[in-house]
Amino acid sequence: MFSQTWKKYLPVIIILMKRSANGDQVLKMNNSDFTRASGGRKTRLSFSNVKLNNGRINSVTDTPPLAMDLILLLKENDTSKKLISHQQFEFALNSDFQLTIKNNTPASEAEAMEAKNSD
Repeated sequence: MFSQTWKKYLPVIIILMKRSANGDQVLKMNNSDFTRASGGRKTRLSFSNVKLNNGRINSVTDTPPLAMDLILLLKENDTSKKLISHQQFEFALNSDFQLTIKNNTPASEAEAMEAKNSD
């Protein structure tokens, strides 16, 4: 339902995922994109603490569809797939449509991944 909307923001999300090694990143998005994508259905348009640990989501059962569409898109894209496969990310979308991206990868692992990606 929301995959087309997430695709619109994917290039920026990938950049922010790369930058998240230096600190939390926030992306302000347009609420009308998500409202339109919901098709008038009353859907929760926010989520918190969706964690990806080496490409695996921590809890699939209580993950809202909005977050699942983002995770599936990240797993389909080659660039983001490389990022999430060896790192730990946490995503949250608040009611003001601000997507927060946190990189929770331990420092030594993050440095090794950055060195590998720069080759």
